[in-house]
Amino acid sequence: MSKLSIIILAAGAGTRMKSNLPKVLHKISGKEMLYYSIKEAKKLSDDIHIVLFNQHDLVKASMEKYFDGISFHIQDFLNLPGTGGAVMGITPKYDRVLVLNGDMPLIEAQELGKLNFASKDIPIVMTVLELQNADGYGRVIIENSNVKKIVEQKDCNEDEIKVNSANAGIYCFDKEFLLSHLPLLSNTNAQKEYYITDLVEMAINKGLSVVPVSVNEENFKGVNSKFDLSQAEVIHQNRIKKAFMANGITMRLPDTIYIEEDVEIEGDSVLENGVTLLGKTKIISSHIKTNSIVESSIIKNSDIGPMARIRPDSRVESSHIGNFVEVKKSNLFEVKAGHLSYLGDSEIDSGTNVGAGTITCNYDGVNKYKTKIGKNVFIGSDTQLVAPLEIPDNVMIAAGSTVTKNPKSGDLVLSRTPQKSLAGFFDKFFGKKGN
Repeated sequence: MSKLSIIILAAGAGTRMKSNLPKVLHKISGKEMLYYSIKEAKKLSDDIHIVLFNQHDLVKASMEKYFDGISFHIQDFLNLPGTGGAVMGITPKYDRVLVLNGDMPLIEAQELGKLNFASKDIPIVMTVLELQNADGYGRVIIENSNVKKIVEQKDCNEDEIKVNSANAGIYCFDKEFLLSHLPLLSNTNAQKEYYITDLVEMAINKGLSVVPVSVNEENFKGVNSKFDLSQAEVIHQNRIKKAFMANGITMRLPDTIYIEEDVEIEGDSVLENGVTLLGKTKIISSHIKTNSIVESSIIKNSDIGPMARIRPDSRVESSHIGNFVEVKKSNLFEVKAGHLSYLGDSEIDSGTNVGAGTITCNYDGVNKYKTKIGKNVFIGSDTQLVAPLEIPDNVMIAAGSTVTKNPKSGDLVLSRTPQKSLAGFFDKFFGKKGN
């Protein structure tokens, strides 16, 4: 196929989203909607143009975090509103020009590639949805495999209203036709806008071919509201999980699991119900148990949870992290932390056992400090490790201790208030009670 230029329309305010955030920056599976349109476009083209208007600086900065080599254009919304106006002033590099919408996060490059045969003989190729019920959509009237008319539902006659071919809103143009006919668009309509759909009417009136291409409704689902956003995310999540399961990952009740776009999972890993994997997490041959959260961390040959939380920048390898354990910015290797602990800004080596209720006190209100724990350290329950602290190999820490100084290898560390017992106090306080 010939090379392709791509224009992505992302100028709208998205008022139906009821949000101050531009519509195309609302996220599904951890990434902005516009990200997915650009990601798929880059599989097809090295000439990509993004048309912006509403909060254009914010949208541009958000996309530049992920992509380079993109051309950004600010629509002259005051003088040239509408989808036709958005495309005016752009000079594509190649002879075929694909126009996409930035609020279609489910589109796939493979299906978009089907449109890439616009030419001087076929100046427009447009996407069409074949629906069981096209209520609410503009109808596409097709005769002899060519588009003869696009009719808004309110303007349909008795026969046209029965047609279930609907306009999916994505077009591929011959560049020469596009650039020569854009100046001919008129805004003499109720909205006073320039519509790209009018180019279809121009082509038909000149006896030129407008070829319809049927596309998958799911892939071309537009997002105009928070409800639409939630539906799109469900579809996207199902795609992510289906791909992982096809590669041998086990998921219990996958509908309850949430996995973001950048997550990697390898080996014979198991995800139980309610698991959440966020950011740049990588799971390697590990078991993540019910209702556990892992965020931008690496888990290898380990079991996590149930109900554990691994926060960003952690690496847990060959370890057991039990219920209600929180790990943050820490490296753990062959460690056991069974329950009810907080391990932050720490390095813990092999053979170490972390007792219930242990916490690393890593923050003094101004700065964060590290705790380094060596091999074969036994930490008793309800221990506070006050950083900065370095505990060498082969140390025992008694339950209930507060450790503020670095011990020596082989030490027993014991820090407790001496126990006192006052004889007969129970009866004095409560009065004598019978058996």
